[in-house]
Amino acid sequence: MTPAPHDRPAVDLVADLRSGATTPTALTEHFLARIAALNDRVGAFATVTPEPARERAASLGEPRGVLWGLPTADKDLSNRAGVPTGFGSRVFAGERRFVPEVSDDIVRVLDEAGVVSLGKTAAPEFGFPSYTETLVGPPARNPWDLGRGAGGSSGGAAAAVASGMLPVAPGSDGGGSVRIPAAACGLVGLKTTRGLLPAGGGVESLGGLVTHGPIARTTADAALLLEGMLPRSADGSVPHPRTLRTAAGPAGSYLAAAQRPEIGRLRIGVSAFSAWEGAYDIRLGDEARAALDLAARTLSDLGHEVVDTGRWEPDPAYAPAFRTLWMAGASAVPIDDPAAMELLEPLTRWLIGVGRQVPARQVVEAVTALAAFERTLVGRVSAYDAVLLPGMAQTPRPIGWYDAEDPERNFAQQCEYTPYTSMINVAGLPALAAPVSWTAPADGAPAGLPMGVQLVGSPGAERTLLSLSAQLEDVLQWARRRPPVWVTG
Repeated sequence: MTPAPHDRPAVDLVADLRSGATTPTALTEHFLARIAALNDRVGAFATVTPEPARERAASLGEPRGVLWGLPTADKDLSNRAGVPTGFGSRVFAGERRFVPEVSDDIVRVLDEAGVVSLGKTAAPEFGFPSYTETLVGPPARNPWDLGRGAGGSSGGAAAAVASGMLPVAPGSDGGGSVRIPAAACGLVGLKTTRGLLPAGGGVESLGGLVTHGPIARTTADAALLLEGMLPRSADGSVPHPRTLRTAAGPAGSYLAAAQRPEIGRLRIGVSAFSAWEGAYDIRLGDEARAALDLAARTLSDLGHEVVDTGRWEPDPAYAPAFRTLWMAGASAVPIDDPAAMELLEPLTRWLIGVGRQVPARQVVEAVTALAAFERTLVGRVSAYDAVLLPGMAQTPRPIGWYDAEDPERNFAQQCEYTPYTSMINVAGLPALAAPVSWTAPADGAPAGLPMGVQLVGSPGAERTLLSLSAQLEDVLQWARRRPPVWVTG
C-alpha cells in the first residue's frame, strides 16, 4: 500500500506529479485536509488560502518547473500579491490589514518553479525574535512537544513541515531564522550563502544578514526546494540583479549532491565557539553537547578527518556591533503613528525605539566591526572543508519562556538559546542544520525532543554541506522519526 502523501518525501511527490501518478489538485486537497486537522493545535499557519490554492492547482497545465504542482506556503514576512501579509503583528490586523499588489522576488521565483501556495506560515513580529509567539495569533508550537515553541522566525514553516501539513517550506534567515526552527523541530534547514537567492538589497536585508533557504524533513527534499528557489534563466544560469552575488551550481547539482553524496574524505573542524561569549552567559547544555559529539563520531566513522579547531577567541566588538545593526534595521520599520506603536510587542517597540536613537557614526562603526569579524570567521572556516558547530545551546524552549515584558532580558535569552547562528549571517556563509539526535522520552515529549548541529562551509559550499548531511542522514535515519501529532491528522 502506498503511504499517504504527507508520509512521503517531496522528491517522490514531484516524481509522481511528473509521471501522472498524482495531480496538483490531489496533493493540494490532501495537504489542505492536514492543515484543517492539525493547525488549530500546532499554530503553524497565520493564513490559509484554500480557494486560491485550488485555482492555482487546477490551472497549472503541463508539467514545467522543478517544483511543478508541489504544495508549500509563504512565510508571513513575504509578500504574495492579493494575500494579506501580517508580519506577525497586530499593527497589520483587522482594519489595518495590508494586502500587497506585487509579490516579492522569492515568491515569484517559487511560482515560476511551479509551487502551489496554501497560505502564509506564522512568523514573529517583523521576524525579529528567534521564537514565534505573537500577540496577533496563537504560538507556533513544536510538534514534538506542544508545550514548547517551534523556534523562529520561520517557526510556522518548521511546525508545518514537522507535523506533515507541508512537504517542504521556504524560510528566511537573518540571525538563524531557518536553522533555529529546523533544529527545534527535527528538520533540515539550510541558510544559503549571501547573494545566492533573492533576498533584496543590503538595506532591505538588514545589511546583507538575511538570506532565504529551504526547510524539509530530508536532505534531498531541502536540496529539491533549493533548486526551485534559484531564479534560473532558460540557459540554466542564475541572474543576479543585486549587488551581492555568489556563483550558483549547475541546475540539478544541489539535488545530486544530496542524493549521491560521494565526496571523498573531508577535513572537518569541530568547535563550540560563539561570538556572544563574554557578552552573555553562553553554556552548551548536555543534550546539545551529546548531539555535537554524536555528529562528530559519525562523520569520523564515515571516513572523514574530524579535528578540534582549538579555541577561537571571541571578538569583544561583536556583541555591541550586532546589537547596533539589529536595532538600526528595526528603526526602519515603517511605523510612526503612536497608536500603532502601542500595538507592538515590548521587544519590537524597544528595538525600534533604541534603533532610532543610534547615531549614524555608531552604525558605521558597527558595520566596520562586523566586516572585520566576517573576514576573521571566513578565514577560520575556510581552513577546513566544513566546520561542525552546535545547533542550539539548549533543548527547545517552553512556550512563554521568553520574558515578554523586559526586552533587554528577552534579547539575552535569545542569545543564550541561539548563540551559534547569527555570526554565520554576519560572515555570509552557508550553514545547514541537521537533526542528529533526540533526547530521552519525557512528559509532554513521549518521542523525545530533537537536537541538531550545524554544518558550516566556505562561501558557495552548499553542495558539500548537503552531501555531508545526506551521509549523516543515511546513518542516523532521522527522516523515519515522527512527532506525536503526526498520526492524529
